[in-house]
Amino acid sequence: MFQEVDPVLGPEMRSTGEVLGLSPSYGEAFFKSQEGVNSPLPTEGTVLISVKDKDKEEVIQVAKSLEGDGFNIIATGGTYDYLTNAGVKATKVKKLKEGRPNIYDMITNGEVALIINSPIDKNGVDDDSYLRKAAIKSKTPYMTTVAAAKAAADGIHYVKTNKTGEIKSIQQLHSEIKNK
Repeated sequence: MFQEVDPVLGPEMRSTGEVLGLSPSYGEAFFKSQEGVNSPLPTEGTVLISVKDKDKEEVIQVAKSLEGDGFNIIATGGTYDYLTNAGVKATKVKKLKEGRPNIYDMITNGEVALIINSPIDKNGVDDDSYLRKAAIKSKTPYMTTVAAAKAAADGIHYVKTNKTGEIKSIQQLHSEIKNK
């Protein structure tokens, strides 16, 4: 990734590039795929959640999963209110335009292990692009959709609660297919 380019992809770019993570568990497969693109998911630390209104209800499940796996949750304004009203223990943090210390400072200082941020619209893409650019500079994994955030939370949970590390060749996996 180029450090000064906003990584939010348009529909025409979402399917470029490939990586393969295999597992009987979708979550573990996603976890492995992130390792494959040199963006490993954390298994501890602080997660920043800042999502558009449309995604707030869905992100509650993600926040509760990450909280249950021992992560600290930090969130901006409306997301913070929504999460805490749903019973998620979170700390409110400032956006860049709201003063200091803010989420940019926290990312730059290495205090954030994972970022979940969905841009609002074309204006939101510009408003939050500093956050995603900071993630690239600090090599902090970030998710810009709730679907990716759910997959990340599932993968983290799987890795934290199961023994991992079994490596199989494609040929070995193919031999295990039951309905050939």
